[in-house]
Amino acid sequence: MSESLPHQDNPEPDEDGLDLAAPSRRQLLMGGAVAASAIVSIRPALANTAASVLNCTIPVPDQGRSGNYIAPNGQVVPAGTQGAFPGAGRGYTGEQVKQAMRGGRLPGTGYEQNQAYLNYIRRLQSGTSGFTCYASLQMPR
Repeated sequence: MSESLPHQDNPEPDEDGLDLAAPSRRQLLMGGAVAASAIVSIRPALANTAASVLNCTIPVPDQGRSGNYIAPNGQVVPAGTQGAFPGAGRGYTGEQVKQAMRGGRLPGTGYEQNQAYLNYIRRLQSGTSGFTCYASLQMPR
């Protein structure tokens, strides 16, 4: 009494005659077409996002604290605080900040002032002018 076992590799087709275990060639091609069109439509959006990130600005310090100085640790301190640097009085672009964080310098700064400004930027919190720009620089591409 030998009993024949159905092949594990070829499961039975369903009532419509379709093999549910393995997608048909047509299904695979349709899935590939959908994925390709998604990539084509997403890629320009990512390019626009990357460009806007590089053009966004980060003021040092933000407008609400513009008369203050920046301490070496990045904290905003009262004007005239010894060892602190006057605010930049301008915003730095995302591209400038990105380059400075990779070892370059922010325009118009010496080494210590650059470090203080970068520490200020690293300490930015949600709701502070420039935070969204800085956060977008941290996103992997």
